[in-house]
Amino acid sequence: MKTIKRLVDLVVSFCGLILLAPLLATCAVSIRLAMGPPTLFRQIRAGRNGSPFALYKFRTMTDEKDATGRLLSDDHRLTRIGRFLRRSSIDELPQLWNVVRGEMSLVGPRPLFIEYVKRYSPRERRRLEVTPGITGWAQANGRNSLPWSRKFELDVWYVDHWSLGLDFWILALTVIRVLRGCGISEGNHPTMTEFLGTTIDG
Repeated sequence: MKTIKRLVDLVVSFCGLILLAPLLATCAVSIRLAMGPPTLFRQIRAGRNGSPFALYKFRTMTDEKDATGRLLSDDHRLTRIGRFLRRSSIDELPQLWNVVRGEMSLVGPRPLFIEYVKRYSPRERRRLEVTPGITGWAQANGRNSLPWSRKFELDVWYVDHWSLGLDFWILALTVIRVLRGCGISEGNHPTMTEFLGTTIDG
């Protein structure tokens, strides 16, 4: 079954990169014109078993800093085109290349910051037992509108109940949520707040 999952990942991601090439090129040009280079945002995330890898997304924020040289808040740096890319989830499409490389799957717990790994409880750490995904059970059930504790519960549930049928169901639910624009942000935050650990975030 795992071999079939990997085969599906490869076929869908390869076909996606080819079919979506015009859209990807248009986004890259638009970002470059609006914000300048680079067009892609590269960030180290935790993969399977906590192994670090470089995740790719379309850039959605500027590098504007305050008078002291510190980056402004996400809300101030998020551009108009960036908001559109996030609302439509188009900013996630470059991760199809991560899927081709085997660092990610189409479906799995979302890869989070590498520094979060040491903050996981033993149960939360189980989300690292599988390859992270572009979308997952938590994304299909609320995305960023869910608190960290609930998202981790859903991630661990996915690890324990994985099947190809569940993956296809998650993909279908994700498409519906993206089209409806549901769960893009957490409350008034344009991005998800930092995970500080279960004892703090509940």
